[in-house]
Amino acid sequence: MTLDIDHLRTWIGRTTVAEDQVTPVPLLALAATLDRDDMPAAVGEPIAPCWHWLYFLPVNRQSEIGPDGHPQRGGFLPPVPLPRRMWAGSQIEFLRPITVGQSIARHSRIEDVRMKEGRSGPLVFVKVLHEVLAEGQLALTERHDIVYRDLPQPGEPLPAGQPAPADAQWTRQIVPNDVLLFRYSALTFNGHRIHYDRRYVTEVEGYPGLIVHGPLIATLLLDLLRRERPDAQVSQFSFKAVKPIFDVAPFEVCGRQLDDRHVKLWARTTEGHLAMEASVVLA
Repeated sequence: MTLDIDHLRTWIGRTTVAEDQVTPVPLLALAATLDRDDMPAAVGEPIAPCWHWLYFLPVNRQSEIGPDGHPQRGGFLPPVPLPRRMWAGSQIEFLRPITVGQSIARHSRIEDVRMKEGRSGPLVFVKVLHEVLAEGQLALTERHDIVYRDLPQPGEPLPAGQPAPADAQWTRQIVPNDVLLFRYSALTFNGHRIHYDRRYVTEVEGYPGLIVHGPLIATLLLDLLRRERPDAQVSQFSFKAVKPIFDVAPFEVCGRQLDDRHVKLWARTTEGHLAMEASVVLA
């Protein structure tokens, strides 16, 4: 396999624009998926932080889908010739509410493409800047980190985990299963087979089970904050995936309020390992 990073870096600066409308049904469906009892959203009501991920869905034709369920490489994102692709994290700033009924647009630009050597081979990191406008006004900015990596060698053990913080102020147990993962994949029109195709994820990509979506874990972290602090207004949110979570065991979403404006959130595997770390700045 040839990995020409100079060629991949020519994608830096590429742009694309998507348009959508904030309709209420996806919001009601996500609330049900998160086991919330929210009333149907009315026109003019603000959506929850990061629920904009329900919109601007990828609508590639079936003939354009690759063997992993993602759209084939190339186009807006660079054609990185590594089989594993993961949402590694995001840094989001919320500038004004997005409300039900609004027309929204997302302007996206490739900010960076870089490579480094990991323990299991090369890693390619792609950073995408998304600017979301609601009725023509900038509502949020999101820097989205994507990482590409090779498949593991036969018999290669999973990396050792780091201990999760033990000082949680709030904790909620999540029991992931294939129905939860399917529903979230359907809501986000995410065809990536690692989230619903057990044979593919275990036999081709070598994982022990279905992988819980990174943005679903991030959404569950913010949902924990909403349950504990329903009055909180999120100004900034950033998260980083540390270790995959599989559907073979429960996991916990945890949080602690550090001071009036800062909250620390994290996800913990059943073995006590840190799976995702996140921080929130309140308005």
